[in-house]
Amino acid sequence: MKSTTIPPLRVSQEIRQQAEGALEEGETLSAFMLDALRRNIDLRAAQKEFVARGLASASKAKKTGKYLSADRVVAKMTRRLSAAKVRAT
Repeated sequence: MKSTTIPPLRVSQEIRQQAEGALEEGETLSAFMLDALRRNIDLRAAQKEFVARGLASASKAKKTGKYLSADRVVAKMTRRLSAAKVRAT
């Protein structure tokens, strides 16, 4: 697959210095920018999927008339968080 370029990015000197200061040892500014671009693309895709799931869930609840209370949802999320913390340790 051929590579291509993206438009040049004009930034203030301060932003460039901050970016250069954030580089890991041996990392280039180009590699840093590519990583930032990839992460932002992934983040936006995840956000879109999250909204789509929420809208689908709202539509399903409206059709079925089955809703969960906020207390029940928070309790379930608390249990999930606790389980994740246990797995992480």
